[in-house]
Amino acid sequence: MRFLLAVVVCLFGSLTTAGEIVLWPAGVPEPRVPADPPEKVEMGKDGISRRSNVSNPRLVVFDIPPDAAAKPRPAVIVVPGGGFGILADEHEGGDVCRWFNDRGFVAFLLLHRVPTGTFEVPNAGPAMDAQKAVHEVRSRAADYAIDPAKIVLLGFSAGGQTALVAAANPARFPDAASADASRPNALVLLYPWKVADGGAVRSDVTLDARMPPTFILQTADDTASSPDGAALLYRGLLAAKVPAEIHIYETGGHGFGMKPQADGGVVGDWPARTLEWLKKRGF
Repeated sequence: MRFLLAVVVCLFGSLTTAGEIVLWPAGVPEPRVPADPPEKVEMGKDGISRRSNVSNPRLVVFDIPPDAAAKPRPAVIVVPGGGFGILADEHEGGDVCRWFNDRGFVAFLLLHRVPTGTFEVPNAGPAMDAQKAVHEVRSRAADYAIDPAKIVLLGFSAGGQTALVAAANPARFPDAASADASRPNALVLLYPWKVADGGAVRSDVTLDARMPPTFILQTADDTASSPDGAALLYRGLLAAKVPAEIHIYETGGHGFGMKPQADGGVVGDWPARTLEWLKKRGF
């Protein structure tokens, strides 16, 4: 077994996946995504892979065996974007998990149900999956040597909207043990999509003292996710006395994730800024 692990590490670097956690083994609650057409991953013209038709929501685990003497580690659950049509789970998913894994976090990639863009409430199923993901990670903390009080939910674009709605509401999935068990201990939102509407934070988000400390990163030239919306969310968090930090870069656009910045743009340092903030909060 140790030899096989060594081979995997050599092939994929110091980080690799360590299995999957199916979120709904007894059946996915409504609203469901049909199993036909089947799930698939396709390479785009930009050389980046994207996933579609996810009917079986699950967590992909990124971990390496911890030092037996080490203290429990923080965890991060990464929610990729994709406009509720696909999942950009490479540059906004696996690449992010590996980066955090290499810095001492147990990382989990959330493959939530898609497409849901045509559903009455596109984020309903994905937000339920995100809440269940937090619940599952916390309930398995001992299995992965995780500190159950140090779970980060990190979302990009539509995944940011999903993470926000999940963290800002009581548990919505069937047989939820408690709302607190499904709330993350920190929330990181990268260019979150449509977090405000008509000059106010979206109506399915409740900003109160139960909200976790929140980090928001945005660019001013993002034409898909409004910097005004990010600023409104930040102001709402401050009004609710929720610890929050916001970074708005002048340029960078939308959907950069972990893509290399060809022009050397400073937006590429967002992982380091995020990690600094998490460290200040004890992660």
